[in-house]
Amino acid sequence: MLTLTAPAAEKVKSLLKDEGNEAMALRVAVRPGGCSGFSYEMFFDAEVDADDQVVEFHGVRVVVDSASAPHLEGAEVDYKDGLQGAGFAINNPNVERTCGCGQSFN
Repeated sequence: MLTLTAPAAEKVKSLLKDEGNEAMALRVAVRPGGCSGFSYEMFFDAEVDADDQVVEFHGVRVVVDSASAPHLEGAEVDYKDGLQGAGFAINNPNVERTCGCGQSFN
């Protein structure tokens, strides 16, 4: 299962508060596509399927579907806010290579 850093959890909590539904979970998934074969998807979801993995980090529920779980094993979701921009990043030890744009992996 992947992990969520404290800065990422704080940002997710803030976004959920803005959404007006702090009961939703952060769903992280891997989907076929992109120039290297797979790409990440992150979105808020109120639905949890029976075969989903659900873990809580720093007060945020994180949901991963069974097909995505092997690709995300040991990965870490982080949030950076700096001079070169702000955003979420997934640090994944399972990635063998990424594309030039950094949006997909294999």
